[in-house]
Amino acid sequence: MTIRIRPARPEDAAVAARILTTSITELCRADHQNDPAAVANWIANKTPDTLAAWIAGGGIRIAEADGTPAAVGALDPAAGTITLNYVDPAYRRRGLSAALLAAMETELAAAGIATARLTSTATARDFYLHHGWRSAGPGRTGRWILGYPLEKRLNP
Repeated sequence: MTIRIRPARPEDAAVAARILTTSITELCRADHQNDPAAVANWIANKTPDTLAAWIAGGGIRIAEADGTPAAVGALDPAAGTITLNYVDPAYRRRGLSAALLAAMETELAAAGIATARLTSTATARDFYLHHGWRSAGPGRTGRWILGYPLEKRLNP
């Protein structure tokens, strides 16, 4: 399988929204505990229209598996943060999230960010720790789930 990371394009909005909502619904059960209200709140802004706006604003990245969009990431270089990293459940454990994370880390480092930050779900926390991220404080309640602040020193 060939993995390619690229900036999202306007025509990616619908597939990106589907990847996000499917990943949250199917893979993040440790976070939402199958609570329909928690899932609904979490995915409420993951619509094609919202994704189109986010794509227009820059920062959204797509990981392709053999040319098929299979993971979605987002970063904010001005803030030094990674804000999204979700994989289509059909492509889980194939290296897409890791490739997407590495690409976003490289992009942040190139922007002069020395320490990147993110807030992880319980589902993804071990993934990030495995990739060199470290705890940056206790878990804290966000809008509807507990988030874990993490950080990583980058090599510019």
